Amino acid sequence: MFSSKDAFKKHFLEKYEMMFGKSFEESTLSELYHTLGQMVREYVSHAWIETNERNRANQKKQVYYFSIEFLLGRLLGNNLLNLGIRDVVEEGLKDLGVHLTDVEEQEVDAGLGNGGLGRLAACFLDSLASLSLPGHGVGIRYKHGLFDQKIIDGYQVELPEQWLRNGNVWEIRKESQSVEVKFGGEVQVSYGNGRLMFHHVNAETVTAVPYDMPIIGYKNNTVNTLRLWSAEPTQFRPEKGDVMKYKRETEAISEFLYPDDSHIEGKILRLKQQYFLVSAGLKSIVSTYLKSNDHLRNFHHKVAIHVNDTHPVLAIPELMRILMDEYGMGWDEAWEITTNTISYTNHTTLSEALEKWPISIFKPLLPRIYMIVEEINERFCRSLWNRYPGDWKRIEEMAIIAHGVIKMAHLAIVGSHSVNGVAKIHTDILKKREMKLFYEYYPEKFNNKTNGITHRRWLLKANPNLAKTICDAIGDKWIANPQKLASLVPFAKDDSFKQKIYEVKQNNKRALAKRIKQMTGIVVDEQSMFDVQVKRLHAYKRQLLNILHIMYLYNRLHEDAKFSITPRTFIFGAKASPGYYYAKKIIKLINTLAAKVNGDPKTRDVLKVIFLENYRVSLAEEIIPAADVSEQISTASKEASGTGNMKFMMNGAITLGTLDGANIEILEEVGPNNIFTFGLTADQVLAYQKNGGYRAIEYYHHDKDLNQVIDQLINGFFPVPTHEFETIYDSLLVQNDEYFVLKDFRSYVRAHERVGAAYGDWDSWMEKSIINIAKSGHFSSDRTIQEYADEIWGITRSV
Repeated sequence: MFSSKDAFKKHFLEKYEMMFGKSFEESTLSELYHTLGQMVREYVSHAWIETNERNRANQKKQVYYFSIEFLLGRLLGNNLLNLGIRDVVEEGLKDLGVHLTDVEEQEVDAGLGNGGLGRLAACFLDSLASLSLPGHGVGIRYKHGLFDQKIIDGYQVELPEQWLRNGNVWEIRKESQSVEVKFGGEVQVSYGNGRLMFHHVNAETVTAVPYDMPIIGYKNNTVNTLRLWSAEPTQFRPEKGDVMKYKRETEAISEFLYPDDSHIEGKILRLKQQYFLVSAGLKSIVSTYLKSNDHLRNFHHKVAIHVNDTHPVLAIPELMRILMDEYGMGWDEAWEITTNTISYTNHTTLSEALEKWPISIFKPLLPRIYMIVEEINERFCRSLWNRYPGDWKRIEEMAIIAHGVIKMAHLAIVGSHSVNGVAKIHTDILKKREMKLFYEYYPEKFNNKTNGITHRRWLLKANPNLAKTICDAIGDKWIANPQKLASLVPFAKDDSFKQKIYEVKQNNKRALAKRIKQMTGIVVDEQSMFDVQVKRLHAYKRQLLNILHIMYLYNRLHEDAKFSITPRTFIFGAKASPGYYYAKKIIKLINTLAAKVNGDPKTRDVLKVIFLENYRVSLAEEIIPAADVSEQISTASKEASGTGNMKFMMNGAITLGTLDGANIEILEEVGPNNIFTFGLTADQVLAYQKNGGYRAIEYYHHDKDLNQVIDQLINGFFPVPTHEFETIYDSLLVQNDEYFVLKDFRSYVRAHERVGAAYGDWDSWMEKSIINIAKSGHFSSDRTIQEYADEIWGITRSV
C-alpha cells in the first residue's frame, strides 16, 4: 500500500471510506490522521509478527525494560520516517490537497511520561529496535497521564491530560493475555513435599490487561513491543463488599501518572501502581518463556529484566515469589536466577529522591512481598555481619529495612547483578558518596552508562533541513552510525557550509517565532539570540538563577545608558509537579517578569521573556532546533546526566552550563572553546554540604546587583502582593540557598557576557555550532544501548 504514490492514494481513500462511511470530501483532519495511523499499523503487522517469531525461533536472550514512564511523543511522523515511507505519503496526500504536517498535528502526545526518565526510556526503545536487538518496554497505560498545563494570570493550572479521548491508533488490546494481580489479604503457610508453602488468601484481585504498541526500527524490518498494562475490575464476587468502591479503586491504579502522594491514600496508590506494573509484567514474561522452555532454571540465560530507577524494583521480590511459590524453587536457586536476571539504573544523586516505603503501608498491601523483602534483608544483614563483625553502624546504614521503612535503592542494589549511573560524574558520586558502602561491598556491580538520545527523532525528524545539509556534506552513513557525524569537523572552517547551517537555524527560529506568536501573542525578534531553558521545574535545575540574571539585565538597561547587550529572547518551558508549591511559585515569577520586561518600551526591543505552556515532546521538537543557547545550569552534582543538553548540542546550540552530569562529557567532546561553563564544581558543592561554611547572606550583602534583584522579589518591584514571592526570597536568605544560586550568580553573569561577545562574532559562533553538531554522535542512544547490550544484558542482534 506504500509502494508508490498512486498505490498509497488508492489504499488511503478505500481505507478512509471503510472506516468512516462517507466520502473523502467530507473528511476532517482528525479522521485522516486515524486513517493513516491505521494503515501504518497494518503495514507493520507482518514485520511485527515476524520479529516475534524470529525471537522465539532463535531462542536468543531478550531484555524487558521496566519503566514507570515512557515519554514517547507523537508517533506518526517517527513511524513514517523509520519505515522509509514518509515521502510517498507526503506526496500522495499533497495530490489529495492535504498537508502531511497538518495531519501529524492531529496526534496528541501520549500521556505516558513526564520528564527525562520517560524520554530516555522512549529513546532506548527506539535504539533497541533500530539496532535489531530483542528488547521490549513494559509500562502502565495511564488513562490521563500527568496533566495538561495552562497558565492563567501567570499561575500554573492543571487540567486532566485526556490523551485517550479519541483512542490510540497505535495500540492493540490483548485481553486474552490478561493476568491477575493481588493486593491485601493474608499469607497462609502450610507444609508439603518436604517444604514450606505460602498461599496468598483473601486478597483483592485486579485484572491487568495488556495493550501492545509497535516500536519500529529504522529501515530494518524489526518491530519490537511496548506492552502497557491497564488495571480493570476482575469478575466480582458479592462477598467483596462495595462493588463501585472496588471498581473506582481498581481503575485508579492506571488512571494517573504520579498520583498526589501528599496523603496516605496517594502513597498507597503509588505503591499499588508499582507492584501492579512488575507483577503483571513478570507473569507475562514467565508465561511467554515457558511456551518455549520446559523449566525456569535457565530463565536468566534467556531473559534480562532492567529496572529504570527504583519504581519497578519490586520486580526483585515478585520474581522470587513467582519462582518459589508458583514453581516450587528453593530460596537459593530462586535468588541466583533473580539476581542474574535483574539490573538497575540509578537516576539521582538527591538522597531525598531515593524511594522509601513505610512498613505500615507496605506490609498490609503486599503481605507476601513484604515477607520476601524481610528475608532478603535478614540474609543480607547476616552477610554484612560476617564481613564487618560488630560494625552495627555500617549494617544499619546499608540495611534494606531500617527505622520502619524499606529502602528501595538498597533492595535494587542487593537484588541485581548490575547497578549503573547515567554519566561519568554521576557514577563517581554514587561510588564515592551516595552508595559508597555498597560500592565497597559490591565493586563488581557498579558501572557507568552515559545517557544518549535517538538522533533519528531529535535530528532526522525534528530538524530535517539540518539533516539534509549534513547529508549533502558528508553523505548519509551517519544515520546508521551517528559517530560518523565527526566527519563534519573540517566543515567548521568552511564559509559556505557555515552559511547553510546558519540559514537552517534562522528558518527554524522563524518557525518558532511564529509558534510563539500563535501561543502567546508576543512578537519576538528572529535575529535575537534564542536562549532556552526547557525542562522539568525543580529547585536544583535552577530556573531561578536564570530569572535573577534576566532581572539583573533589566536593571542595568534601565540604570546605565552605556550598558548594551546582544538582543536576547529567553524561552522557558516547564511543568511543576502539582504538589510542588515552590516550583509553582517559580513559574509565577517567570510569567510576572515576562509581563514586566515585554511591556517595557525601554527594554522590549533587546529583551524578551517567553514561557511556553504545556511543555511536551512535540513542542520540544519545535523549540530545540531553533535554540542558539542551551541553558544547563543545575547545581553541580545534582543532575544525574541530563539529555536535553544532548538534544540541543545535536541541533547546533551552544551549551551554557555547570560542570554537572553529561555537561562534563560534552565539554570533553567539544573542547573548552565550544561550550560556556561556570560555577562551583561538584567537589566544591559536596564539600560545602559536608563541612558547611556557605553563608548566602554574605553574597547578598557584598554584591549590590544581587542585593537589588533579591530585594525586588519582595519590595513592590513586581505588581503583585508583596508576599507573592516571599517563599523564594526566604529560600535564598533564610534557608541559606540550598542550591547555591547566590554563590554562582556572579560567575553566571560573566559567562553570559562571554556568550554575548561570542554571538557577536558570526564566524566563531558558527564554528562552535558546527563542532557541537559534529561531536554529538557520541551521545546517540545507539551507543548507550550497545553498551547496555554488551556489558549488562548480554543480548545480541536478532537478525
